[in-house]
Amino acid sequence: MGANMARCLHGRGFRLTSVYDLDAAVAASVATELQVHPAHTPAEIAARSSVIITVVSDDTAMRAIFSAPDKTSLLESAQGRLFINCATLSPRTHHDIASLISGHGGLCLEACMAGSITQARHGALYLMCGGSPEAYTRAKVILDALGTTVRYIGQTGEAAKVKALVNMVMNSNTAALAEGLGLGAALGIDLTLLREVFGQTGAASRVLETDGDDMQQRAHDCYFSAAHAAKDSAIALDLAQEAGLSLPVARATLSQYRRLMALGKGELDKSAVAELTFLDRAGSSANPH
Repeated sequence: MGANMARCLHGRGFRLTSVYDLDAAVAASVATELQVHPAHTPAEIAARSSVIITVVSDDTAMRAIFSAPDKTSLLESAQGRLFINCATLSPRTHHDIASLISGHGGLCLEACMAGSITQARHGALYLMCGGSPEAYTRAKVILDALGTTVRYIGQTGEAAKVKALVNMVMNSNTAALAEGLGLGAALGIDLTLLREVFGQTGAASRVLETDGDDMQQRAHDCYFSAAHAAKDSAIALDLAQEAGLSLPVARATLSQYRRLMALGKGELDKSAVAELTFLDRAGSSANPH
């Protein structure tokens, strides 16, 4: 996602200064492509840039780049910088990072993304933003280049809550579609016909459009991984627990994605949850009855 966002901004005339990734070879490749500096530490990124966009995998990764040892942290040059944090993280982590940045004289905005790698490349993301109005105003010109829709949700943590719910519902829809198609196959129904009927009735969904054919064809090239689906559903369930709510559908969905990870398929696309629901596929024998 980060590499394709960088490509998008570069193509739209923004002056990129440097890129960083834990995998130095990846950073070097993108840096060569975009003719920018390949940074060796997060601190080097902040030192060279007035705006820093972070796209990391989870809470642990986010905390690591802001608390790296030996003056390699992004906080080393936070004074006067704007940080746009795009990962799907817990609201607590967004709060903690925003406090760290503020304490070092910087501004912070969470800009939670909905969309795929392709949408990141073409500036067609849906962005949900949380933070101070000042940070949002300063970031808006960049966000407008990255997204077709940019919504200010509220203060720090609020956008993260909304994004967690978006992904919780998306993941549950994906798991339900996998069960519908798996049962259809077991009943001998033509799946192309079934998907057409789904699409014209109350079973229609955005997930049907994006994942239905992939489930049928077992084409699980990763656009949004099963591991990330599990992580995001877990964030939403933690919020539910804090609110005193029981969400059995979301919990069952999380269980399915964790089973997929246990089978070594966590880096496949979330559509691979269908591997658990078809009788002739690897995960079906693990189905509990």
